[in-house]
Amino acid sequence: MSAKPTSTAEYLAALRDEQRATIERLLATVHAAVPSARAAFSYGMPGFTLEGRPLVWAAAWTRHYSLYPVNAAEVAAVAAPGEAYEVEKGTIRFRAGAPLPYDLVARLARSRAARIVAGDG
Repeated sequence: MSAKPTSTAEYLAALRDEQRATIERLLATVHAAVPSARAAFSYGMPGFTLEGRPLVWAAAWTRHYSLYPVNAAEVAAVAAPGEAYEVEKGTIRFRAGAPLPYDLVARLARSRAARIVAGDG
């Protein structure tokens, strides 16, 4: 992306077809997992808020897809054996070209939502 997008539509339009489809599915997965989440655009990325607080943001990069903010403890609490990802500094990364563990994305979204509702997120 050359110019910084200012909306989800601009962000998606700037992606390659495969990236766009993956980000759209990531966002749909999060929304299905947390239907009360509100679509948002911030930090130059599409995402969701819940009760006015950031829930998750998604981004497409050259070699991976990222979901923010996610910490290692959250991932460890909901991850299943064999799911491929990398966690670092509040981010979970999924390698581009590999199947994304959408079930894990849904579990992470529900876990973050529960923390936000409990006032701990």
